[in-house]
Amino acid sequence: MKLLRTLSGPRNLLIRTIGRRYFAATPEEYAKRNYANNEAEYSTVISSLTAQRRHYLLRDVYDDMMLDGVKPERDTFHSLLIGTMKGARLQDAFFFRDEMKAMGLVPDVALYNFMISTCGKCKNSEQAVRLLEEMKRFEVKPTGQTYICLLNACAAAGRVDRVYAIVRDMTAAGLGLNKFCYAGLIAAHKNKEPVTDDVASKILELVEQSKGWSAVEAPSDIPVRSMMGMSEEELYNIPTAEFVFRRGGFLNREFTVYHVAFHSCADLKNVEAIDALLEMLSKDGKTPDVFILMETMRCYLHSGDLQRGRKLFEDYMSSGKPPMIELYVTLVEGAMVGYTPDGMQLAQETLVNMNSRNFFLSPKMGSDLLLVAAGEKTGGYTTANLIWDMMQARKIIPTFPAVQAYYDGLKVREIPADDPRLQLVSRTYNNLRKRFGVGAGRP
Repeated sequence: MKLLRTLSGPRNLLIRTIGRRYFAATPEEYAKRNYANNEAEYSTVISSLTAQRRHYLLRDVYDDMMLDGVKPERDTFHSLLIGTMKGARLQDAFFFRDEMKAMGLVPDVALYNFMISTCGKCKNSEQAVRLLEEMKRFEVKPTGQTYICLLNACAAAGRVDRVYAIVRDMTAAGLGLNKFCYAGLIAAHKNKEPVTDDVASKILELVEQSKGWSAVEAPSDIPVRSMMGMSEEELYNIPTAEFVFRRGGFLNREFTVYHVAFHSCADLKNVEAIDALLEMLSKDGKTPDVFILMETMRCYLHSGDLQRGRKLFEDYMSSGKPPMIELYVTLVEGAMVGYTPDGMQLAQETLVNMNSRNFFLSPKMGSDLLLVAAGEKTGGYTTANLIWDMMQARKIIPTFPAVQAYYDGLKVREIPADDPRLQLVSRTYNNLRKRFGVGAGRP
């Protein structure tokens, strides 16, 4: 029955597999067409897909392993869970957990930590709590990392009450609070709805309290081989996760609590709180890193203060420090808030300046900026056109949501049907729609 369910599973796997593998082919032809033959090769494929952020293909790879008769071991399941965690694919995470159990492998603490972290990325605190209860039923002992994963999962959903309950449980278990715990407490207050009037003061208070944090016991609960390519910041859903491995002074990892505080205040558009944090940092004798500057710029720009945001950018660029493309992108994105004439002009000038200095948009950066620029309802659509042209020059195809928004914006303008730009965008939109439109991919 298991085989029949697999063969008749989602998206006609049997038909796709027959079409690709050719069961009647000779062994030589089969070996040439098959992309993996054993667990080690499949593990390499899984790691590659995760690095490419193609997390939606992990279920397909697993299905192919089953068809090939390759049994995944514990480390392979860990890799699959890390991939689903990075892609915030909660349904896939539970699927792999169930498959692991069906093969007689008892889920360990590392797997549960990955799953709880995935719940946090999906803002599903209820499921995260149920996973902790399941651990206790199966006598899998929670560790310091487990509690921090759970704390930050509840924080992402704004469950302040649960976060403080977890803190009490940690204290009762003899575990001290480290920087990631204080980061979770700050995030919980920021994410709580409705937003309270005292949220900024709470954040500042927690930053002050965090200066005496102690290390949580057993910091290496997850085996090193399972954490390859993943930082604690990513495991705990800290906003600096994607910048951890950046060089050039972009990120000082000792500033984790400050990072989350600046990020939270920028989200809240609270300029007074941002300025207070800068003063606290200065009193501590510390210099803001690039991430803090980026969040400060974002706060100023999203609050409508183009002048302060631009000055912060120009001061950094003239300081002799390594220029960072993220600062360019932050200035462009923030300048487009409200789609004011001055802001859109600043965005265009910054893009041209960035390009002239040989800084180029990555697929993610370009897609994010195009999605914002496409929201301009009036004007000549110059900024959106410029971003599209810059990506085309690098042969980069934006994401489907960005192309769709740009295409919709072009259609409502008085552009001839035979316009080359409109035709190119239309073709790109239709091609992406076939691949990623309604019904594509796994839920």
